[in-house]
Amino acid sequence: MSRWSLRLPSLHQGWVWWLPLAIMAVDVVVELIVRGEEPVSFMLIAVPPLASATRGPRVTALFAVVCIGLEMWMAVRRPGHFAEQHHVAVYIATLVIGVASVAFSWQRERTRQHLIRAHSAAEAMQKTLLRPVPQRLGPVHAAAFYEAGVGGTLVGGDLYDVCRTPYGVRAIIGDVRGKGLDAVQTVAAVLGSFRVSAHEWQSLSSLAERLELSITRNSPAGDHGDPELFVTALVLEFPLTGGTVRIVDRGHPEPIVVGPHGARRLVTAPALPLGLGALYPDGATDPTEHQLKPGEVLVVHTDGVSEARDAEGRFYPVLERLDERFGNGTAPDPASVVSFVRADAERWSAATDNDDRAVLALTLTPVPMR
Repeated sequence: MSRWSLRLPSLHQGWVWWLPLAIMAVDVVVELIVRGEEPVSFMLIAVPPLASATRGPRVTALFAVVCIGLEMWMAVRRPGHFAEQHHVAVYIATLVIGVASVAFSWQRERTRQHLIRAHSAAEAMQKTLLRPVPQRLGPVHAAAFYEAGVGGTLVGGDLYDVCRTPYGVRAIIGDVRGKGLDAVQTVAAVLGSFRVSAHEWQSLSSLAERLELSITRNSPAGDHGDPELFVTALVLEFPLTGGTVRIVDRGHPEPIVVGPHGARRLVTAPALPLGLGALYPDGATDPTEHQLKPGEVLVVHTDGVSEARDAEGRFYPVLERLDERFGNGTAPDPASVVSFVRADAERWSAATDNDDRAVLALTLTPVPMR
């Protein structure tokens, strides 16, 4: 895209972009109709500030110059009025407002460029923290989505990742307590530790303990930090033998299995969230193991999905909605499940709902024989 194409109006700019031109056109038409018998040039004073709302400094300055020229032309049409006191006041007012509008436009453009750079940095951070989930890792097909609760932001307190390790395909989904920079730092610490430790620790319980240690070592608690920061999480493993999934539950919403015959919750052995393990060091973190039937999709989500409220304050019924949508005898796939939950929860939730949402769907497929 050339730099000149950036000057063209886009659909989202709408009538605001055209308003300065419309005012100038109306003013000229009215002037021609009244034939200089009534002063109408005062309307042009509003053009420069309106132009500064959608255009750059140079174009705004051009509008101001054209408006002053039109004001003088309209004054000349009335003999003896070009240098009349009121018309001179209009020229000066348009000039002063034009200069201020150019300054405002320059500041707006500067702020816009700053926001573009900040958005690009946030987007790069999101891609680094929440990398796109591969569609397939060995025998596992996967799909995911993440949506920050605060409008206009790209990074929040939810996390997920999937990787292929010597022990099978492993995945994590989690929800950091709180928001803001502390939450993002904790997300980075947990995901960084998972991406390294998932390849090093054979035991899923040991992997969860390693994640616990990463939170303790990287906790931003201090003079300005949150001493109660913790992460609810599910750590998953699809062993190399296939057909099963192992789950370590650290205080997270239970996983759901969706298949051709409906949806059901998997029973887990919940322990304290990551970061709170020191409160109960002897707490069990042994994984639970479940058999997955052909055509079944394992769905894990954060509480931003299950606690989404409608206008009447009712929670979004994840299990019931999945059962209603996919329990018709047809085997779902991860992408369709994720797409449904994303759109359905969005329709369900009220406008005031601003929690982060994340969904991860995984299914086992047979590995072809070579």
